[in-house]
Amino acid sequence: MKALFWIGLAALSLGLVSLVVPIPSKEREGFRVGGVSIGVETQHEEKVSPLVSAVMILGGAGMMIAGKRS
Repeated sequence: MKALFWIGLAALSLGLVSLVVPIPSKEREGFRVGGVSIGVETQHEEKVSPLVSAVMILGGAGMMIAGKRS
């Protein structure tokens, strides 16, 4: 059951990191004619919903507790 503890620790860590670190994404809009390409590239940074982060943190903590008890 030590694997459950380590998976829980990883989920807990990812939940905490997801509260702080934004996820970057890029979008490109434009057109291409022959060898010429004209377009605009925009970049967005979005954070994960706090609800998703809370579920990951609580799930990770639960798995850690369950892994320690066995």
